[in-house]
Amino acid sequence: MEIWGPITQGQVAFCLGFIPIIAAWVYSELSECCRKHYSFSSRLNSADGLDDFGLRRNGSDSKALLLESGNLRSSSTSVRFFLFDKTFYSDNRLTLRAMSEIGVILVYFFICDRTNLLGESTRQYSRDIFFFLYFLLVIVAAMTSFTIHHDKSPFSGKSVLYLNRHQTEEWKGWMQVLFVMYHYFAAKEIYNAIRIFIASYVWMTGFGNFSYYYIRKDFSLARFCQMMWRLNFFVALCCVVLDNHYMLYYICPMHTFFTLMVYTVLRIFNRYNERGSVIAIKIGLCFLIIIVIWEIPGVYDVVWSPFAFLLGYNDPSARTKYSPMHEWQFRAGLDRYIWIIGMIYAYYHPTVERWLEKLEEAEAKLRISIKAFVVLICFVMGYAWYEYIYKLEKYTYNKYHPYTSWIPISIYICLRNITQSFRSYSLTLFAWLGKITLETYISQFHIWLRTGGPDEQPRKLLSLIPNYPMLNYLLTTAIYIAVTHRIFQLTNILKSVFLPSRDDKRLVYNIVITTIIVMILYTLSWACLNVPKMMG
Repeated sequence: MEIWGPITQGQVAFCLGFIPIIAAWVYSELSECCRKHYSFSSRLNSADGLDDFGLRRNGSDSKALLLESGNLRSSSTSVRFFLFDKTFYSDNRLTLRAMSEIGVILVYFFICDRTNLLGESTRQYSRDIFFFLYFLLVIVAAMTSFTIHHDKSPFSGKSVLYLNRHQTEEWKGWMQVLFVMYHYFAAKEIYNAIRIFIASYVWMTGFGNFSYYYIRKDFSLARFCQMMWRLNFFVALCCVVLDNHYMLYYICPMHTFFTLMVYTVLRIFNRYNERGSVIAIKIGLCFLIIIVIWEIPGVYDVVWSPFAFLLGYNDPSARTKYSPMHEWQFRAGLDRYIWIIGMIYAYYHPTVERWLEKLEEAEAKLRISIKAFVVLICFVMGYAWYEYIYKLEKYTYNKYHPYTSWIPISIYICLRNITQSFRSYSLTLFAWLGKITLETYISQFHIWLRTGGPDEQPRKLLSLIPNYPMLNYLLTTAIYIAVTHRIFQLTNILKSVFLPSRDDKRLVYNIVITTIIVMILYTLSWACLNVPKMMG
């Protein structure tokens, strides 16, 4: 087996951590099997049999479920791990299983993308096949997962909520399918549409985070850490195991940055957030900060150069070389304003909801006239945007995108919510896919496509069935979706374990212990790589 690229310190550290974890999990599973076998034998041999066994089992299982559900409660957790405490391994079996699964998945990523064990093929674009596959999925989704939701607005309880969760998840889902298919088939002709889809995701970052913090007012350490975990846990592991820079997965730093901006803006003087004038000032400051950084020459370099170690990136296989910070300037710059537009939409969300309720209660003639007028305005604006902006060559289009991406997004929102019926319908297959967009984005690079080396963009396809492109597409896609869904589940399982919601003391302890363990692993990996060289 040939490995593309040198073995790195991070990869050795991962192995040093992964091998004990998987060994501990195997040990915990064997211990559990032995425990069940012993309990079963005791049951058969017990004089009071079923009743006594039932009582003992209920008590022990309740305790085990509490421990396995997430919290490593004892302050001597790490000590018990290294002392091979049998009870500890048994109690935390599910946690060890989840950690082992993540490790196995990362090994699979490495085999697919960094070795020659599996084949590769060239991307080929056929407009006919591309849209046939996509609309086939739409038809299947419509026939099998068309759902009518009856969730009422929390503001009045009268109508289906405008921009409800089912709708936004579905929105993310159908966009994500086109996004990853664009990469798989190299469908360059829809480049401008992909830019709109990414802007929509960033819009939802502003909209969703503003709505949460404005309504819930939860600025706790636990909530902040859980938010960062969701965005960066798996991508950080991919960077370590596959020796990639963070910016290869540019969606992750983009969403992290814009999420931090929303959090910071609402966190400062949050007790005054109920005042409209304060929100207006905060939103104005967001615009001002972005304008100063991205629009005034020279400011960008001053602000972002200290973060070059994290955000710097160059594709080794690219013909044209830019400065390491060009990628971040370009990617984040394309959608630098749309997250603020999302915040504005979130702030006025209750107001729009009340307008829609009044509209639904109006007489039929007036209601139909207003809705027809809104639809007409949307089509006129959409046509003008399509003719004069969207059809531009991509480099020219990119210059206008930061200032115009709100137009198609607003048109879609208006048309998608124009009637009660439209608001209540969704295709749950796309909504399901919309929940795993982060995982599908990261995983596509390594188990659906192939990069072929550290920091390289994916330009090849993973080939499990050579010379049968459609069968290969079917098989790799099935594996890809199954794996990404499992990553989503494991990320949430481990989040509940290591980042408890209501125990800040435990949270800080876990962060400190994890940091110490990571430092020890990297120190040992450095020794493994360098001591033999020095002795030689």
